[in-house]
Amino acid sequence: MKIKVIRCIGDKFVMQCRNHLSQIYMDPAPGVGLYPLHRCKTIHLVRHAQGFHNVAGVKDHRSPDFFDSQITPLGWDQVNNLRKHVHSSGLSTSIELVVVSPLLRTMQTAVGVFGGESYVDVPPLMAENTNRPPISSLNSPPFVAMELCRERLGVNWCDKRRSISEYMTLFPAIDFSLIESDADTLWELDVRETDEDLAKRGLNFMKWLWTREEREIAVVTHSALLLHTLAAFGDDCHSCVKNEICKPFNNCELRPLVIVDRSMIASTSTKTNYGGKLPRDTDAPSVDGDDKN
Repeated sequence: MKIKVIRCIGDKFVMQCRNHLSQIYMDPAPGVGLYPLHRCKTIHLVRHAQGFHNVAGVKDHRSPDFFDSQITPLGWDQVNNLRKHVHSSGLSTSIELVVVSPLLRTMQTAVGVFGGESYVDVPPLMAENTNRPPISSLNSPPFVAMELCRERLGVNWCDKRRSISEYMTLFPAIDFSLIESDADTLWELDVRETDEDLAKRGLNFMKWLWTREEREIAVVTHSALLLHTLAAFGDDCHSCVKNEICKPFNNCELRPLVIVDRSMIASTSTKTNYGGKLPRDTDAPSVDGDDKN
């Protein structure tokens, strides 16, 4: 909007300008949002690399042969390529926490992408297994396993997990303390989790992320959980932005998103705001009559 130049006397010109400016201030660019930084988190969502069950197809997912399916040799190549991207883009130094679904394929992907460079005498993220060398925890962010971000529960054997005690041997430096049961008590042979229940669990997981103090978090999880959770977001955006958020994930795809706490879910305090006026003094009133400006 243009401010029309008019002939005026004294304060009348100021009032005319203010009327036009108020219209400008009340008409922000469509679709632009502004939020306090401390009420935002960056989450780097990753779907696991190709697993043997992905190659077999959906019809074979009910076979016990694919129990807790691990990733294929091609999947490990996908992991190596994503790892190179994470390091070249600088994400390897900015991610403060890795949250991972407690299934073999997601943990293999997570430690392969975000783990340490070379093995040294520290607890490994992954001990030598499946003909793969151990992966170090040196200089890597902490890893925590979380049941809320598991794949859809029930029926499919590829989505049933092993005991936590077995995982602790395979992945010594992953924190499993948030998982209550050693055995998999959530998976049922004859009951498949509904779309609604899966989406609800995913949204509860997103809320749980707000209980963490970390501001930049990687999440390694599964296609169905991502698809049904993200479908709840983006309705207030342009359709192209909605599609960016909600489109299905490829194997080993990484998609960074920002989540915003608009409803005071978390009582997050800012570490970067600075109140100013130090040292203090008495300022002269501004043209708007507000001595704080």
